[in-house]
Amino acid sequence: MKILKFALFALIVFSLNMSCSKDKDDEVPPPVVVKNEVNDYIWTAMNIFYLYKADVPNLANSRFPSDEAYTNYINGYSVSEEFFESLIFQREVVDRFSFITPDYIALEQQFQGEFKTNGLESNYYLQPGSDTKVFGIVRLVLNDSEASAAGLQRGQAFNAIDGVPMTRDNFNTLLNQDTYTLNLATYNDNGTPTPNDDSVDSTSETATLTKKPYNENPVHTTKVLDINGSKIGYLMYTSFTSNYDPQLNEAFGELKSAGVQHLVLDLRYNGGGSVNSAALLASMITGQFNGEVFSKLVWNENLQSENTAYTFKNNAPEGVGAINSLNLEKVYVLTTNRTASASELIINGLSAYIDVVQIGDRTTGKSQASVTLYDSENFTKQNANPNHTYAIQPLVAVSVNKDDTRVPPNGFLNSMEQFQMREAVNFYGILGEPTEPFLAKAIADITGVAGRPLQSADNYLTPLQDHVDRKLMDKEMYIDVLDHLPTFENLR
Repeated sequence: MKILKFALFALIVFSLNMSCSKDKDDEVPPPVVVKNEVNDYIWTAMNIFYLYKADVPNLANSRFPSDEAYTNYINGYSVSEEFFESLIFQREVVDRFSFITPDYIALEQQFQGEFKTNGLESNYYLQPGSDTKVFGIVRLVLNDSEASAAGLQRGQAFNAIDGVPMTRDNFNTLLNQDTYTLNLATYNDNGTPTPNDDSVDSTSETATLTKKPYNENPVHTTKVLDINGSKIGYLMYTSFTSNYDPQLNEAFGELKSAGVQHLVLDLRYNGGGSVNSAALLASMITGQFNGEVFSKLVWNENLQSENTAYTFKNNAPEGVGAINSLNLEKVYVLTTNRTASASELIINGLSAYIDVVQIGDRTTGKSQASVTLYDSENFTKQNANPNHTYAIQPLVAVSVNKDDTRVPPNGFLNSMEQFQMREAVNFYGILGEPTEPFLAKAIADITGVAGRPLQSADNYLTPLQDHVDRKLMDKEMYIDVLDHLPTFENLR
């Protein structure tokens, strides 16, 4: 009987064990949560490099108590652009310039001066007496472009596209087509100094433009003017594009050979670019400060070891060679509200050494520099994640001159009223010609001979908006990551 009870007990225990074992085998393990790899890269890069990291709580090193909490956070954003935007500090006030791109190949092309355009840059205004009707003025025609081939010239007006009158609501949409036809017009000031009775009159002339891949040489116009015994050099420079540094140096070689005594540097439509190119341009304008500090970049609290001084040079690598320097003690810089970033760096850096006379409108007000960061172990393009082509261009450092002075956040504007100017819709003038109003103002100051009288800038129409074919690097001042590669190694 005892044997039977024992056998029965053993059978029950065995059955229970088998049942428990079976229950364990049937348990489904929790699913493995996979991190959003693009968002993971974005957060990691911003946590290390972002200039305003200390001001963004979600970028703090101690923000997440566990890996699970971090994963849940980054996976909470299905759109990586929205995730990046959530990490930006005060977008409208402080950081107006950091950006993300899903196509770093297009970004790299723009670093080299290549982008898709028809070569037309223009300003847009409300027609006098209207709150809705818009007209455009050609402000710049890129050399050897579709617009140049079509015969368009600076100062031409147009008031319709494809026969559709331009309005506040439609003109951007009309311009964003790959091919469109401008309906040209005439701006009529009716012989009075104020725009109240002006009109924009349609004509039968048209110009059809198609956007195509284009390589922009930023050395747009170089001229030497001999006026009243003064040799004046004029240079329209549209972008700090490093692979065109040799062409920039060649232009200064022409100015130097001509014996120019004065320089008018036209940065009206220059939104910035390479910090290295800015330092080279400053060296070409001067030449007597070799080895001295032109500008300094100050990084965030993580990367104080990367604080960098950019110096004046007499020689440069990358095919530039010996720099053609003018050894000037004074330079005139022409500006508009599109003058930004590395252009403002020129004004700020040089003003600590020589007299910089600004002529024109208030500049953008950008003293920060950015860098391209890829999804790789050291954030360079080498061994970048092949699963996507995202890259980010965050602000990583602030620029100061040798005296630690920044570009004012509201931009530069000459305190002397006689040098404050805006472009007049009825007379843009020809770039490099002595009668062009901005250049004429500089010539008058150089020679002491008054030029054409100009009305107050307050009497000119204020641009509603400007338009250039989209450049990711517009209003950027960027650093070459290779200059800081030793520190970037093994940062993750």
